[in-house]
Amino acid sequence: MTHYIIVTGGVISGVGKGVTTASLGKIFKEYGYTTTLIKIDPYINYDAGTLRPTEHGEVWVTYDGGEIDQDLGTYERFINQDLPRTNSITTGQIYSEVIAKERQGMYLGQTVQFIPHIIDQIKERIEQAAHGYDIAIIEIGGTVGDYENVPFLHVAKLLERTLGQNRVAHVLVTYLPIPAHVQEMKTKPTQQAIRLLGQEGIIPDFIICRAERPLDPPRKKKIEHVAHISSENVISAPDIDTIYQIPLDLESEEVGKKLIKYFNLQSPAHVDWKVWSELVHAIRFPTARVTIAVVGKYLATGDYQLSDSYLSISHALIHAGAHARVAVDIQWIDASQLENVHTIDTLLGHVNGIIVPGGFGTAGVEGKIKAIEYARTRKVPYLGICYGMQLAVIEFARNVIGLSQAHTTEVDLHTDHPVVDILPLQKQLLEEKSLGGTMRLGNYHASIMPHSHVYKLYHTAGRVDNGAIVERHRHRYEVNPAYIDQLSTHGLIISGTHTREDGTKLVEFIELEDHPFFIATQAHPEFTSRFETSHPLFSEFVLQAYQRQLKSSVFEHKKSHTPSVAL
Repeated sequence: MTHYIIVTGGVISGVGKGVTTASLGKIFKEYGYTTTLIKIDPYINYDAGTLRPTEHGEVWVTYDGGEIDQDLGTYERFINQDLPRTNSITTGQIYSEVIAKERQGMYLGQTVQFIPHIIDQIKERIEQAAHGYDIAIIEIGGTVGDYENVPFLHVAKLLERTLGQNRVAHVLVTYLPIPAHVQEMKTKPTQQAIRLLGQEGIIPDFIICRAERPLDPPRKKKIEHVAHISSENVISAPDIDTIYQIPLDLESEEVGKKLIKYFNLQSPAHVDWKVWSELVHAIRFPTARVTIAVVGKYLATGDYQLSDSYLSISHALIHAGAHARVAVDIQWIDASQLENVHTIDTLLGHVNGIIVPGGFGTAGVEGKIKAIEYARTRKVPYLGICYGMQLAVIEFARNVIGLSQAHTTEVDLHTDHPVVDILPLQKQLLEEKSLGGTMRLGNYHASIMPHSHVYKLYHTAGRVDNGAIVERHRHRYEVNPAYIDQLSTHGLIISGTHTREDGTKLVEFIELEDHPFFIATQAHPEFTSRFETSHPLFSEFVLQAYQRQLKSSVFEHKKSHTPSVAL
């Protein structure tokens, strides 16, 4: 029998619904309950695959090939559990499915309407995703005042009415601003959010109050009176320095135990937060620091700089740093800034490691290639991801093999040396206008070369099975198989490949031997990094960056203490 927790947001978006949902999921998993997390997005896009990263943030890829809102990534990082694409529900999917059923005659001539057909489809999707789990936690995107949320809030109330109040709990995450000119915490926006929920017949059972500072008794009392709930269910959630502290804070407020009591479920005998707490402590009190440059292109929107486009990379570095007790300071670099050769040393001369992440299109390509050349020739630890591997192959072909015109046909369709290209089968699909079919999405196996650096790292982490590993993908172009022998002859190690059904071998991993750490992969390893189990590539990358930082510190120390000699 599934119990549902519905998480909604009030006042503004971005106040922490996603991490609250993930934290509740972590708590219930620690309590021993089978738990799944579901994200509802009210936009009309079918999925997040076509959304601009600078507008909507990173596109998360599920193991079964779904292009999903980044909140599912937050869920997986917290609960250490792979979630399927069906756990992401959008307005576009709901209407598409209803129209498809109507075209197939499944409604038997009925007039298809918002009620009951759209509502029933939403409920069906939720119940399918929740089936078989003890706890299903559903985050409804946006805020309670959005028109787009009305059908989903209607279903939230419908679940409560059909299942009973002790099977459905409503959690409102709201924000209490402290205007600078008055320096007083204001509850009025939260009161409005509560009233808007009330218009849908929903009274929140728990209210998570986000603010710069802890909630004080007078404001807690005011919210209690407006919401008609006990003040013990009005939870203070002040700003913190790491989101991984949130499950511990909710535990200290006994939110999990209060929900257990609300559902009339059995309390856990013992919960051990030792490992999680130690990792949080390592983030907050590191023993050393390293600086990592992430050279990308999805960094600006209007007057603001964003890092959400590469959210999973950021968190994979946090995970690796926590396990190594090293703080990772990320320097976000717009790749176009590196296209001027005179800026490279200024921007990269002080960093301890370089990452070129995934991406599409032509913007900043030459700057990324220069960053890769810098990492290769200066022995700076380098991790290339997806496009970052393809561009590493191009850089090697140009500057080591001597193929000066080497490029990807994504950028230069008529290059003399298409070392990265669309394969013949993909070209056929493109000609047939089947754009989506040209993408490799989700989990793919890669056979790993024994004794390679990549094999050692994955094997030590216990992730090699019969000589192969599994990682998630999201890309269209491939390293051209026609150039593999030439690349290998000149010293580029092809340490992992995926073999297609037609026998074509696709490059999955490359590395260099005479380098402290130069590894690139066609996959997205950041999607399988978890807080409690850091990804082996990121872990080793951060450790090598730390080694470089130590050597640099020793060198600077010796340099500063070298006595001057009179001539």
